[in-house]
Amino acid sequence: MLTDINPKLPMRDRSATRRFYIDELGFQQFGGEYDDYLMVQRDNIQIHFFRFATLDPNENYGQVYIRTNDIEEWYHRLKARGVKTTPLEHKPWGQKEFALLDPDNNLLTFGQSMV
Repeated sequence: MLTDINPKLPMRDRSATRRFYIDELGFQQFGGEYDDYLMVQRDNIQIHFFRFATLDPNENYGQVYIRTNDIEEWYHRLKARGVKTTPLEHKPWGQKEFALLDPDNNLLTFGQSMV
């Protein structure tokens, strides 16, 4: 039986990725210290990163959709930290969403059902 999904996204610089997810988004690192791998989590969300030194951010299409039960609070928390995001919007598919890009152009979209 399936129980979880932990996306793996590319990163060029482990320190920059770690700094962004921990300092700006408020995630915590877990697991060991690895030169070419990073694992972060916040609440019930885990994201893993693998080193891709030659990644061209303009050609990166990594994407993750993260559901939340308090989109307004999460959006305002990130904005207060100075995180650059898209506007918070109601979408025709019944979600309230906003998105942001990490240092490697991985797209994180946050959404909450409005149905």
